[in-house]
Amino acid sequence: MDPNANRDIKENIYESLAKKYGMSVAQAKANTANMVQMAKDVGLDFQMDTMVLTNTFDAHRLTMFANTQGLMKEMTERILRAHFTESKHIGDHQTLTELAVEVGLNREAVEKMLASDEMADAVRADEQTAKQYRITGVPFFLINKKYALTGAQPTETFVQALKKIISEDEVTILNSEDGTVCDENGCEIPKK
Repeated sequence: MDPNANRDIKENIYESLAKKYGMSVAQAKANTANMVQMAKDVGLDFQMDTMVLTNTFDAHRLTMFANTQGLMKEMTERILRAHFTESKHIGDHQTLTELAVEVGLNREAVEKMLASDEMADAVRADEQTAKQYRITGVPFFLINKKYALTGAQPTETFVQALKKIISEDEVTILNSEDGTVCDENGCEIPKK
């Protein structure tokens, strides 16, 4: 998630992570191995040794474009599988076009979009939002625009965090019970 990354990056994921987080390549490999195992535990096949690093700006633009066609989820999942499992170059327009066609997008429309700056403003707006929340990597989970979980976390971490958030954000009614009552059918004003 580096908006300034080059389209063609020569270093591998381990070298990139070591540089970004100020750790050794061996530490980066160990941390990545943990993430790969967590992914495997939930049925995902991450191939980090052959992953192609690239600037993902155009992949994000394509995802935004897919959203206009009702296919954002499918496009996102296809791009992620191409990147993490199939080691495809998701910064390459031809690769992105083929992936888009696979999920049902029109080839010519995708080629036209990728050749333009269409959807760039939407991606830049997302980048600004990420900057405001100090998001510097993925995965990053933001709950209620207030609570954040960073990195690949075990399920129990999410369960504990959600329980804590629910307990802190529980609504407390400050007025008496003889106020307005609302439900899915509307509001009823009590008769006095």
